[in-house]
Amino acid sequence: MNPAVAFTLILLSLMIGAGVVSASWGFTLGRQALTGVRQPEARPSSGAPISRETPANGQGEVILANEAEILEQVKARINGEAQ
Repeated sequence: MNPAVAFTLILLSLMIGAGVVSASWGFTLGRQALTGVRQPEARPSSGAPISRETPANGQGEVILANEAEILEQVKARINGEAQ
C-alpha cells in the first residue's frame, strides 16, 4: 500500500472520529443546558383564549389592526407609561 494513501486514510478516519466525538459532546451539552426548560402552556400576550373555530361556510371576518394605534401603544410602553 502506498504510504500517501495510508496517511490519507488515517487522517480521514481521525476526522470522522473527531466529528462524531464533537457531535455527541455538543448534543450532551445542549441537552444539559435545556433541562428544566418547558414550553409555556398558554399565550401570555392575550387574556382571552383564541378560538380556532371557523364558520361553517369557511369564510371568517378578517379584522385589520390600526397601525397608528399599535405604534402609540409601543411608544407608550417604551416610555414606561401605563395603559
